[in-house]
Amino acid sequence: MTIKTKSQPERRSAKTDGRLKSAASLRASEIRYRRLFETAHDGVLLLNPGTRKITDANPFMTKMLGYKRSQLVGKELFEIGLLKDEVASKEMFRKLKRKHEVRYEDLPLESQRGRHQEVEVVANLYQEDGHPVIQCNIRDITQRKQVEIALSRLAAIVEFSDDAIISKDTNGIITSWNNGAKRIFGYSAREMVGTSILRLIPSDRRDEEKQILAKIKRGECMRHFDTVRRTKDGRLINVSVTVSPIKDAAGKIVGVSKVARDISERKQAAAAQNRVEVLGVSNLKLRREIVRRERVEASLKKSEQHQRRMLAHSRHMQEQLRQLSRQILLTQEDERREISRELHDVIAQTLTGINVRLAALAREAATNTKGLDRNIARTQRLVEKSVDIVHQFARELRPAVLDDLGLIPALHSFVKIFSKRTRILVHLKAFAKVEQMDIAKRTVLFRVAQEALTNVARHAQASRVEVSIQKLPGSVCMKIKDDGKSFQVDRVLHGKGSKRLGLLGMRERLEMVGGHFGVESVQGQGTTVIAQLPNGKGRAGGGR
Repeated sequence: MTIKTKSQPERRSAKTDGRLKSAASLRASEIRYRRLFETAHDGVLLLNPGTRKITDANPFMTKMLGYKRSQLVGKELFEIGLLKDEVASKEMFRKLKRKHEVRYEDLPLESQRGRHQEVEVVANLYQEDGHPVIQCNIRDITQRKQVEIALSRLAAIVEFSDDAIISKDTNGIITSWNNGAKRIFGYSAREMVGTSILRLIPSDRRDEEKQILAKIKRGECMRHFDTVRRTKDGRLINVSVTVSPIKDAAGKIVGVSKVARDISERKQAAAAQNRVEVLGVSNLKLRREIVRRERVEASLKKSEQHQRRMLAHSRHMQEQLRQLSRQILLTQEDERREISRELHDVIAQTLTGINVRLAALAREAATNTKGLDRNIARTQRLVEKSVDIVHQFARELRPAVLDDLGLIPALHSFVKIFSKRTRILVHLKAFAKVEQMDIAKRTVLFRVAQEALTNVARHAQASRVEVSIQKLPGSVCMKIKDDGKSFQVDRVLHGKGSKRLGLLGMRERLEMVGGHFGVESVQGQGTTVIAQLPNGKGRAGGGR
């Protein structure tokens, strides 16, 4: 009995010590877990598997959603906008019961204040003290998605550019080759990447390439210089090239970026321009000849037969003069289209630099996020500025929307910009089937509207303009009516100066496609410009 009495308290003491140690270890574990839970930089939600409702949320989760913890506890995931609906919530819980882990790579999440976020969700089902618990870890991947989208867009711009965009290392070995390069030079990327750029350079231009590389290594750029390159089929083509250094994040030159454009058509256009100049000289000679013949005609009035013959000849020469004038206008329109395409070179180099910078940002995003937001914002502003420059120049020369979408969208775009710049209210009304007219006639209507509104802004002192395009039997009629001051139409049309040239230019454009031009100006009622075109396949000067 004595032995039994002594050993019994000793056993109870050992058990008590074990329970105390176990309790202390559990508390320490709970403290560590709570510390991690509270300080985590991902959102963490704990859920009851039986009710599917939230039992706890860490501070970062409340910050992401803008809700208090008390507002989250007791709600299901779809009620806080994490899943689409109750059906999706039940489906996730069924998957958790089978697999014990569910991952969503890309889910939309909207905060209480309407801030849209893209999140990555990992849900785990595990046992805690013999009870099942679900833990959802939610990570904000919005910035990462924005970077991926920006990189994808820039890659698409480079890949589908009409220009050849090539990069090479400082030894002249090609490291990238886009579709534009394949189209211009005939080689695929597989054939060219890893080979020397000298493959494209004629032997008599090798010294030129050495000089370019030396300038690049000094950090200089060479913009829009014309040279000659050899294609895969052995042809020599004229190209305009812009070359600039590629620098890493530390500013060290690690490669060369080259943008090349085939300017063979531009060279042909220059030759055509020379022909236009010759036509201009001929035009002057024809005018002088008309004057001379008119004087001869006056002196030969005594002979009616001879007078009629000379009059017919004079009319024939006047028609030749009109044809020359029309050819000049068509050539000018061709040049505007060419210049509009060339303006894209203003930003091509900037886009290449942005592409390189974003590639560096993508690498930094995985290791060093300090300053990432600021760098992304700067790059985005540079992209927006570059796009605005291209759009501005292209619209001023020839709006792309006229070719891509049609006359009505082009006019809507123009009057919107015009109203904003001049503060003159413009109301546009047109019937949709005007878009069935050929491009030459729609271009003429656009140019007449453009010139007429420009004249209103310069001279009319108007506050409102009505632009209407309506269908008449066999024709289409456009009217531009303002509420400004009037003018003497005959005096302006037959006088000298820019006003006369503007009106004559509109009339000439309309007559080129078989149309008619008219102007009505009444004191106190403003001015109306009238442009009427046949609604069929009449005369046209081509799709310019």
